[in-house]
Amino acid sequence: MNKPQSFRIEDLTEPLTFPVEAYISPEYARAERERLWPKVWQHAGRVEEIPNVGDYLTYEVGRESIIVIRTARDRIKAYYNVCSHRARQLIDTPPGTNGVHGNKQGFVCGFHAWRYNIDGECTYKHDEADWKGCLSNPARTRLTEVKVDTWGGWLFVNMDPDARPLREYLDEAADILDPFELEKMRYKWRQWVIFDCNWKTAIEAFMEPYHVTGTHSQMLANGDYYAYSAAHGIHGVSGFDVRKTAGASSEKEASSVTRTGKAGKDPRVSTYELQKEIYETVNNASTTLTLVNAAKRLVDELPEGTPAPEVIKHWLKRAREDDAARGVIWPTITPEQQGKAGLAWSVFPNMSILQGITFALCYRARPYGDDPNKCIFEAYAIERFPPGEEPKTEWVYAEATQENWGLVLSQDFSNMAAVQRGMHSRGFRGTLPNPHQERKVTNFHRVLADVMGAGHLHLLDK
Repeated sequence: MNKPQSFRIEDLTEPLTFPVEAYISPEYARAERERLWPKVWQHAGRVEEIPNVGDYLTYEVGRESIIVIRTARDRIKAYYNVCSHRARQLIDTPPGTNGVHGNKQGFVCGFHAWRYNIDGECTYKHDEADWKGCLSNPARTRLTEVKVDTWGGWLFVNMDPDARPLREYLDEAADILDPFELEKMRYKWRQWVIFDCNWKTAIEAFMEPYHVTGTHSQMLANGDYYAYSAAHGIHGVSGFDVRKTAGASSEKEASSVTRTGKAGKDPRVSTYELQKEIYETVNNASTTLTLVNAAKRLVDELPEGTPAPEVIKHWLKRAREDDAARGVIWPTITPEQQGKAGLAWSVFPNMSILQGITFALCYRARPYGDDPNKCIFEAYAIERFPPGEEPKTEWVYAEATQENWGLVLSQDFSNMAAVQRGMHSRGFRGTLPNPHQERKVTNFHRVLADVMGAGHLHLLDK
């Protein structure tokens, strides 16, 4: 991560291309196991999943399994899920599960009954005297620790003992998103599935709104979806934009989903139509029922002809009051902060956050074994709830159908395997990412190439 980068962020404004080996090469996938995944911060879960001492969860990426456990009220640790004796996993992670969780006050190896406390110390070695004193050094038998830290309510792990601190790694992404107080949100639902595509193919499907016209054409009736995409160090952000016209420069408009709907429509009506559509077709996520209901009342509470900015101001004020009445308190976010935060963030390498003041829709993608043509894909919604009214959730395996995921996500999913197959085609001449609207994608590959030492960007010839 600290090597000089072969491409500057400033270069991403130009038309670029990059090779497809990162998506389809078995050798590249194996190289990721050594060069990428052990060197980056990855979110492994949410802090809310381990509230009590002894609560743990496991996180799997490639061939590695990591235990994240609360060892004290104010302390969390992480270990490789492996006994120091003969390498048996301490916690079984059966096929078909998306990690396991529970509560333990210690670990017992199921093979030879070696024991460890939750601080990672080996407290019992069967017939220890047989080793003639060679196991007397605690460092030889304790569990191998993994760096762990938290931000925004997420648990992050990093297998590199020399990794830079998480906050430094997140950089501007954390600074810009901190006002949203994501740590105060809780799971609304969470689902996962195995896709027939590379993990990068999956996560890139959510890096830009450029695909809305082609993939979600029904949404064009209620919203305008021209977008910008920008790099922030190793991470990136996208938001809604205004197309350039002759003699004018492009300007970012309200950049989150809390905006008016289709231009030219009564904003009182279009705001509700857009919110209703998002809520119903994005699996009850990307907005909240409070926001939908407050938008529904706009035609009754505001006179016809009310300017769009006043409509948005009134709508958010009423929604804030409605939430406060049920015990949900919004953070104070200035229009400047809202605009800078945009619509959605990509946190390198495999995390996507589509954030709002009271909600977020998030994605994560990981390799499925060593197969470059398969991945584990997860989506989950988090939201603000009245204290004590958070729903109890588990990871649910859900086949990629409209019934399970809603119309919009199922439309996104329909592209993934088709893109992966197309990457293998001799007829594909190379990627042509949009320099303005898909810059998050090119920035992702800029950083990835630097980490991997392969797949570097190239300028397109005119």
